[in-house]
Amino acid sequence: QYKFRDLTIEELKNVSKTYPNFTFSMNTYTFKDGSQKDLLNFTGTVPVKYAGNSYNIPIQLWILDSHPFAPPICFLKPTANMGISVGKHVDAHGRIYLPYLQNWSHPKSTVTGLIKEMIAKFEEELPLYSLSSSDAARQSELLSYIAKITEGETDVKSRSKIGGKNEGCFNKITVVGAGDLGIACVLAVAAKGVADKVILLDLSEGAAKGGTMDLEIFALPNVEISRDFSASADSKVVVVTVNSLGNAQTYLDVIQSNVDLFKGVIPAISHYSQNAVLLVASHPVEVMTYVAWKLSTFPKSRVIGVGANLDSERFQYVLTNLLKAEVLAKDAWVIGEQGEDKVSSWTSYNLVANQVEGMAARNSREEVANRAVEVLKGKGQRSWSVGLSVADLTDSILKDKRKVHSISTLAKGCCNINSEVFLSLPCILGTRGVIEMVKLEEDPLVQEKLQSSAGSIHDLQQQLKL
Repeated sequence: QYKFRDLTIEELKNVSKTYPNFTFSMNTYTFKDGSQKDLLNFTGTVPVKYAGNSYNIPIQLWILDSHPFAPPICFLKPTANMGISVGKHVDAHGRIYLPYLQNWSHPKSTVTGLIKEMIAKFEEELPLYSLSSSDAARQSELLSYIAKITEGETDVKSRSKIGGKNEGCFNKITVVGAGDLGIACVLAVAAKGVADKVILLDLSEGAAKGGTMDLEIFALPNVEISRDFSASADSKVVVVTVNSLGNAQTYLDVIQSNVDLFKGVIPAISHYSQNAVLLVASHPVEVMTYVAWKLSTFPKSRVIGVGANLDSERFQYVLTNLLKAEVLAKDAWVIGEQGEDKVSSWTSYNLVANQVEGMAARNSREEVANRAVEVLKGKGQRSWSVGLSVADLTDSILKDKRKVHSISTLAKGCCNINSEVFLSLPCILGTRGVIEMVKLEEDPLVQEKLQSSAGSIHDLQQQLKL
């Protein structure tokens, strides 16, 4: 069943030659989504020198059927008298996370190269320690659960057993990018109190920027700053805020630069948080959400953009609080493409049955909507404003609120759009992302604008190199 059987066999021969103690077998592996596959795996020990002593660290590697184009899944295999030292590269269940895995790229990356980096990282931070006899007895029960994980039991079930409590409910959010927007998202999410843990992934080169440094100085509870993608493991929501600051000359060059940046980010965060909802705030949000969807291979329901959520919330606020049109506000949305081409629309609005009165009601509604749009002109979107919008969206997702938001979602099939483009549309959000798209009121003018936006975005996407 291996797609690249010859390449896989050749590489494993090299592993066997370099590490002859490894044994190979075929076993069933169960992924986090419950799917199962018979995969090649091998176990053995790697030599590690630490504090003047030599150790043989037992490991197990599972080889995916798309190898060598996908990295192995790696675990420690401690014996009954060994305890796991949870650290930067190893979690409580023995799952191994390394930069080599997140940057895996054939043919540059190999299993022997992976093992060499594993040895180097273990020599910096030993992943196992020796237990006393009493500890070893208690450890044996834990090891039975660890064995189940490495043989395919899902992480969530095992966490519940090992930790003695249901840690599967732990709400962890990762924000990728430590620019002004990334820091604004971290502060807004922390202030909202929706997450048990917030990871800020700082991907910038060189010394820490002022904002990141300040977060470290004035340490916020439950906020952690890291440069290692493995710190994002098992996040329920990953917010992507990175934008390339290259020397691109044209608009297309700018977007292509962002696409190239995403190529190094999205596969890594998707690898470490396979069940997360990806929330894209990078620009242009419609195109970059599409890119994130393609690179992650996640279902469309779990890849969304911030879209017009902020615009819609402002629009509804103005209608309700400034124009006193509360009845209209609950069904009012800003949809479509960010920028000048966005458009106001309505859902579930029930005009009166009489055609003449209905036309009058429609005209009155449009007049109020135009006044609201005038009020909002020039407001702009500051980083902290978008951060608050991101916190609002993560709150709805993590708490499974089933609240309606205008977010960037795959618009194919809506309003006669036949291309794979993302546009802001009102959607019900829950823990698995988009639950359902809310039906818009039929308006030929709105549909025409959405189709126009979809066409221009699709043309732009066709020019990108994914």
